[in-house]
Amino acid sequence: MTKVYFIRHAESDFTVSDSRIRPLTEKGRNDCRLVTEYLSDKNIDMVFSSTFKRAVDTLADFAEKNNFEIQTVEDFREYRGDSGAKIDRNAKHFSDNNDFSQFLERQWADFSYKSSDGECLAEVQERNIAALKEILIKYKEKNIVIGTHGIALSTILNYYDSTYGFADFLEMADIMPWIVCISFNGNNFVGMKKINLFA
Repeated sequence: MTKVYFIRHAESDFTVSDSRIRPLTEKGRNDCRLVTEYLSDKNIDMVFSSTFKRAVDTLADFAEKNNFEIQTVEDFREYRGDSGAKIDRNAKHFSDNNDFSQFLERQWADFSYKSSDGECLAEVQERNIAALKEILIKYKEKNIVIGTHGIALSTILNYYDSTYGFADFLEMADIMPWIVCISFNGNNFVGMKKINLFA
């Protein structure tokens, strides 16, 4: 059995508009210890992450304390939003971004929808699943950590559970960090468990 622990990053500083280099907030940095504690007894074999700073930094404490190199994978990066979708850079929570929320809801209703230069959810899902399948082939029977993002992770969950939709995304949108463990037999999906570190 292969177990993949997807770690959605801790709270990041949304006032930094460049998604690739957006740092964690002070709360986010403190909450990384919850991730370290949770993973401490999971017999982790290797650690991967999106190339984005907030995802890497969320795993840095665990990696440092357990002598892991964080291997970054570009295709695990977050969704590239449409430049026409309005995002409130001062909002600390997804629920405060009304315009963006409405745009994303339309994308969840039609995975191929995008209005200009952003990614549709089908594109996000395709590259994330392709990267995941490469890891599953190469590292069978291992316990693997992957640092990820809210929208990217949601498209992965939807791939393995087609009932996972926009309402499910909203339930976890403001939970950071957030963990989902997915079990595989080879490349075959076995099941998933969602872990709320704050519950």
